[in-house]
Amino acid sequence: MTITINEKIINEFPEIKIRLAEPLSLYTNTKTGGPADIVAFPKTGKQAQALVLFAKENDLPLTVIGNASNLIVQDGGIRGLVMILTELNEIWCEGSKVHATAGASLIETTEVAYRYGLTGLEFAAGIPGSIGGAVFMNAGAYGGEIKDVLANVTVVTPRGELKTYTNEELNFGYRMSRLQAEDDIVLEAVFELATGDKQQIRQRMDELNFLRASKQPLEYPSCGSVFKRPVGHFTGKLIHDAGLQGFTIGGAQVSKKHAGFIVNIGGATATDYLAVIKHIQAVILKEFDVRLETEVRIIGEEK
Repeated sequence: MTITINEKIINEFPEIKIRLAEPLSLYTNTKTGGPADIVAFPKTGKQAQALVLFAKENDLPLTVIGNASNLIVQDGGIRGLVMILTELNEIWCEGSKVHATAGASLIETTEVAYRYGLTGLEFAAGIPGSIGGAVFMNAGAYGGEIKDVLANVTVVTPRGELKTYTNEELNFGYRMSRLQAEDDIVLEAVFELATGDKQQIRQRMDELNFLRASKQPLEYPSCGSVFKRPVGHFTGKLIHDAGLQGFTIGGAQVSKKHAGFIVNIGGATATDYLAVIKHIQAVILKEFDVRLETEVRIIGEEK
């Protein structure tokens, strides 16, 4: 009797939660996305490494997802194995260093830093991603970026090897890191912070959270900021000036509150999102001769 790949992975990893034909809309911030053939939720770095090796040995396509906050999964879903790292979520302090595993919430990491009186991560107080995604994309807001505070990161390569990179070795750029080119998977990040005044840290975090809540459409599902900021321009202003706020296809709408966001106002599909993105890009190119590049990652297959 031939054993299927589904049976094989379930038998080989009884300690890992595994789901078959799982809709990824259950896990994305946009509440859209088709099914994945296999979804696995490792709880430790060793489990994640073992899953990477399993995928390699069985020629199984592997996709890794964190908090899925800056991600669009297309409606056809994802073939092969999807590894979701949200259960790999430990955070701890050693002196002025904050350690966080890949699936830990970036927001919760800033709260831990605050509790220990450590300053430097305040800019990330309201960024709704995971540590792995934040390092992978060099997340940033309000004048700060991950590259400003990251000491080093431990990854597993697509070949299943463990590596540690220093900040300098990650070749950080605007929403870029070498991890994107090499498909390395973050397991743990270490942030080098400084001792600060807890009251001032809290005040700055509250200030930024207020700004975010007042300007961003947090009341709707979204994938965060959709486009990279083009040189010499502000994306939101371009979209606003083009009269695109409120533009809607299906359930996906250019936010009336913040033009840089596309929100799910009800029943949106990934196809709706991508159609709105393409329309915005076409209008901005025609009106202002500016090419908008997506910041959000778009993965999976068309339906």
